[in-house]
Amino acid sequence: MAKVVKTDAEWRAQLSDLAYKVARKHGTERAHSHDNFPKAPGRFHCVCCGAGLFDAETKFESGTGWPSFYAPLDGDAVTEKDDRSFFMRRTEVLCSTCDAHLGHVFPDGPAPTGLRYCMNGVAMTFEEES
Repeated sequence: MAKVVKTDAEWRAQLSDLAYKVARKHGTERAHSHDNFPKAPGRFHCVCCGAGLFDAETKFESGTGWPSFYAPLDGDAVTEKDDRSFFMRRTEVLCSTCDAHLGHVFPDGPAPTGLRYCMNGVAMTFEEES
């Protein structure tokens, strides 16, 4: 998929205030504030560009209050970047297509990957499998 690039004004017009703050300004939604995704087969997509990010099959209950997955849809769906904000060292997860901030990945997830992609729900939409 080709890179999606828009002006700040275009992103602001397209997204809700919270989605803009999280996805475009690297914010974080409050824990337990976005749990309205159905527990059904389907895919999670980037709220900014619509790119596929995660399959519902890889979603698990992490107890953190944010949607968590053990693997992205494929190796090209997300990009990882070193994040040293707030006096911490973490790995930020971005949409590979539009560079939207999605959340962070941690090495404390379940098998088979051992990874926990801790995502902001407001940064994604869900498309149920038909």
